[in-house]
Amino acid sequence: MDIALDELDRRILTVLQEDAAITNAELAQQVHVSAPTCLRRVKALRDAGVIERQVAIVAPDKVGARLTAIVEITLDVQAADRMAQFESLVAQEGTVLQCYRVSPGPDFVLVVLVEDMPAYHALAHRLFTSHANVRNVKAYFSTFRSKFETRIAV
Repeated sequence: MDIALDELDRRILTVLQEDAAITNAELAQQVHVSAPTCLRRVKALRDAGVIERQVAIVAPDKVGARLTAIVEITLDVQAADRMAQFESLVAQEGTVLQCYRVSPGPDFVLVVLVEDMPAYHALAHRLFTSHANVRNVKAYFSTFRSKFETRIAV
């Protein structure tokens, strides 16, 4: 269900996507409303699920995660329960940052962030080679990240 966002909601979301650590008073000043109004609007956006969560974005190389892989996975059996089983397995793996069911082509595309190639091989063994329903794996390794954005145009 789409939420009807007005101009104020859009301004709030735009500012929060740049800096979610901003105080309510600073946010209110930037979007040109009173602090109580701003607080109510942010709460309403959270309650409606428009703001899913607020997080810190960590620089991967500062914490030892230097290898990004985009991995295509094709399953042998695409029954709903088998797809859900694979998603459940992937959800438990902390190095898998994103998992998408896609069509056409492979069944899933994963974005993986690991320390190095041996760490990727260990992950590949845990998730892909030891999983009987995985038919094909195709990995692409990032050599340079030219753009990374979490902001959504609102």
